[in-house]
Amino acid sequence: MIKNALSLYFIAGTQDCPKGIEETLKEAIEGGVTIFQFREKGKGSLQSAEAREKLAVRLQSICRTAGIPFIVNDDVELALTIGADGVHVGQNDAKASELTTLLKGKILGVSVHSAEEAERALADGADYVGVGPVYPTSSKEDAKEAKGTAIVEEIRNAGIDVPMVGIGGITAENARAVRRAGADGVSVISSISKAESPLLAARELKRAVLL
Repeated sequence: MIKNALSLYFIAGTQDCPKGIEETLKEAIEGGVTIFQFREKGKGSLQSAEAREKLAVRLQSICRTAGIPFIVNDDVELALTIGADGVHVGQNDAKASELTTLLKGKILGVSVHSAEEAERALADGADYVGVGPVYPTSSKEDAKEAKGTAIVEEIRNAGIDVPMVGIGGITAENARAVRRAGADGVSVISSISKAESPLLAARELKRAVLL
């Protein structure tokens, strides 16, 4: 069940990991990460499609060995080519309603920023939504203004029963508040990827989200 997999959702690409993404992912999984999204975007990311695919295959293998879902950000073609477990898209990427048939039962996640977008994503066939940014973040260059946990509460108070993960500026110190607001889990990039010990960072986050 996807809701259970959302507990601690790690997102990263090579541009996010000073220690190297493969080592970082292995440590993060050991620390308690329950799902991983490969997001190779932004300054310092791999520009070659061939290089991205080769790396994706290696990271997918790490996830399969650990028994956690491997999600690809935005690149539907890559996800289908390597047989990823699913795809995550934003509001400006491919439309969720157009992907459900193409993905043939794979996991579909959608980034949302309001109750209205969450409701539409659910109607379009999304398996879960990523809600945020909850707190200010520097990991995404195009991030919208942070809304705090109110955005999570808004969606739950609207009666929208969709598996949901909070994202944006989440740390071990504020993760519990996101869960208490109604999210099924938290999603992080730099809190793990840039940590001196991704393993310990993931372990602290995991402890924080276990209400």
